[in-house]
Amino acid sequence: MKRKYFLFIIIISIGFLKTGLSQDSQFSQFYASPLYLAPSFAGFTDGDRIAVNYRNQWPSISQSFQTYSLSYDRYFPHLKSGIGLLLFREQAGTSSLSTTNVGLAYAYKFKFRSNWRITPGLSFFYTQRNVIFGDLLFEDELRSDQTTGTGELQILEKKTDIDASFSLLTFNKYLWFGFTWDRILKPNRSLTGDVIEDPYKFSIYGGTKFKIFDKYNWSSGQSLSPSFLFKIQDQYSQLDIGLYWYQMPLVVGIWYRGIPVFKELNSNDALAFLLGFKVDQFSIGYSYDLTISKLVGFTGGTHEISINYLFNQGVTKREKRRVIPCPSF
Repeated sequence: MKRKYFLFIIIISIGFLKTGLSQDSQFSQFYASPLYLAPSFAGFTDGDRIAVNYRNQWPSISQSFQTYSLSYDRYFPHLKSGIGLLLFREQAGTSSLSTTNVGLAYAYKFKFRSNWRITPGLSFFYTQRNVIFGDLLFEDELRSDQTTGTGELQILEKKTDIDASFSLLTFNKYLWFGFTWDRILKPNRSLTGDVIEDPYKFSIYGGTKFKIFDKYNWSSGQSLSPSFLFKIQDQYSQLDIGLYWYQMPLVVGIWYRGIPVFKELNSNDALAFLLGFKVDQFSIGYSYDLTISKLVGFTGGTHEISINYLFNQGVTKREKRRVIPCPSF
């Protein structure tokens, strides 16, 4: 029955898809960067957690897209709350166009007798966009034999603003579903003095986890986790759907990114392959995105590394925690 619910949610999500890709940066291993996906994930361990992520997108293209993320979160049982800190930076281009976010996340844990948990989350960010104007090359510099620079007006080299995100996560022992609303305050990104606001971004995600061969009374220790992530921002949409296989200490995953169902929306993007190891409180994962769009052969794919470390763990004396079944990669 739980698998039927999972498939139903995926079909509903596909029905709202539009062509294109999300405008914001992304991680293929999105559950390995939990606070970037949703503030509701703050405090989802029995202690402290540190997550480090690095993504190098399309390295065959000069000055490719680089994304970095560092987060820390902790659970406070007497408050039934999780608090986290997220540092995020993306950079691309010869002029080092970059965006840096520093934010705090808070999540509260509601428990129900039906064995379902609901966790709303909220985060606030200080955001800054930078560019090195001297590294930019303009049309008049290409047409002129002079090397005196450009006649273009100097643009701003730094723009700061604030932003916020809201999320809602619900789960039981086998299923999880979540929703995140990013760019709530529509921060102004313009470096020319105009007003150019980031559009809202909405994300829907979920999945299920089940053990293999248990119904045959054979305890293999293996589990499968099919899951999905759908994002929409302005006129752009994206669907990631895939499967994790886990048997201690090995994790293997495969993901498809694109919209294969409707011909008018068809937008194949990439296949992502994951290999990871999870030992005790430490996990590390590597993934490679194989480009399957019209850019195949030009991008060099995408490389991504994630590291998660848990410490000060242990079931609290005040309550018996229920761990969300979603994968840690």
